Amino acid sequence: MDFQVVVLAGGNSKSLTPLVSKDVPKPLLPVANHPVLYYVLHQLEESNLKDLIVVVEGEDAGLLVGAWISGTFVDRLHVEIAAVPEDIGTAGALRAISHYLTAKDILVVSGDLVSDVSPGAVAATHRRHDAVVTATLCCVPISGSSESGSSGGKDKTKKPGRYNIIGLDPRKQFLLHIATEIEKDTRLQKHLLHAVGQMEIRSDLMDAHMYAFKRSVLQEVLDRKDTFQSLKQDVVPYLVRSQLKSEAVLSGIRQAEEDGNEKVSFPNNQVMVSQILANASTPSFHELYSMDADGSAQTRKTHKCCAYIASSSSYCVRLNSIQAFMDINRDVTGEADHLLSDNVIGPSPKLGTKTTVGPHCMLGEGSEMGDKCQVKRSVIGRHCRIGSHVKVVNSVVMNHVTIGDGCIIQGSVICSNVQLLERVVLKDCQVGAGFVVTAGSEYKGESLARKEK
Repeated sequence: MDFQVVVLAGGNSKSLTPLVSKDVPKPLLPVANHPVLYYVLHQLEESNLKDLIVVVEGEDAGLLVGAWISGTFVDRLHVEIAAVPEDIGTAGALRAISHYLTAKDILVVSGDLVSDVSPGAVAATHRRHDAVVTATLCCVPISGSSESGSSGGKDKTKKPGRYNIIGLDPRKQFLLHIATEIEKDTRLQKHLLHAVGQMEIRSDLMDAHMYAFKRSVLQEVLDRKDTFQSLKQDVVPYLVRSQLKSEAVLSGIRQAEEDGNEKVSFPNNQVMVSQILANASTPSFHELYSMDADGSAQTRKTHKCCAYIASSSSYCVRLNSIQAFMDINRDVTGEADHLLSDNVIGPSPKLGTKTTVGPHCMLGEGSEMGDKCQVKRSVIGRHCRIGSHVKVVNSVVMNHVTIGDGCIIQGSVICSNVQLLERVVLKDCQVGAGFVVTAGSEYKGESLARKEK
């Protein structure tokens, strides 16, 4: 379809410390014993979108990610690795690689997206409408948007609710308004409501960080708006706003904003809020016409911003917090196991006598467990050595971990090459790569990590 695909894979994420490190950048963080980047690349391959640019923050991380892709997707994908500086944002990353972009349309996907939404379907919708941008929207998870995921363990403090306010035309094809991370209320300018004719307001959808752009328009925005750093916060809202501004509207826009606002309240994120904000006989936005000075009608000078709304049964979560990491590992070995292409129990783990492994668990290749162990709703990585009388519940244990006899691990993440000596008790903890936990230690809600040199 003449699409280039850009995967924004990131690098070292502060929200995922101590899970990420120089040796394990975010794209290689394991989800059910596959790097999180695997899930995006697999979905793109399934959609026959195989010409990719994978953008990684930092040269060292780029080398690690490139080596993994070469070994895993050899002869399956055509991938260029582009290393960019850290902390320049998603728009900054695209600006840095703009010289690579040559196709008519660009599909941009976040490398931390674990989803069964078809990138090919998003691309086809974009091309069908000849849109300048098509944003993928999916249902907010019942537990809340992963955008505000807690930093680890069970978050006992209630944070103020934040909502994504989406405005759609009645046929749910065009994106007319988007505001993210809103608390309680948002204000819509009267001129916006008059301009669009009809608009349905939704607070039960969230931005999935999968976008299709018309390349020429995207590059123009990145060039002209050199302060834009975020696709979600800056570029997409700008394109959505600008589709409402014909030359006639532009001259009066400031006055319209000063004349007043319409206030729309969203008291409960669990309830779908849907309002038609105009007379039903008003034509839809892209059927509107403007008038020339001589009174003759002409088509409104505008561009189309479209929405691809995933089905309510789709799985769509970003790995952008430690809580999201835990949730995705649980889901991919449970209700979303269709995202995995291999068996839940790996080939050849060795289990001692009276050791039980419950449903929705994964045991990695070459791992061994002693006698009378219990594993429930957990992922065990490859080549782990686990002693006897060990209990692992609701946890993720990465590769090459050694766990001594009598350890109890609940709601925790144990990174690669960690050693837990005998009788360690961990609850809602994260243990960074290579850390050694001394025998008999007990920790709750702690983050344990070596100081990086």
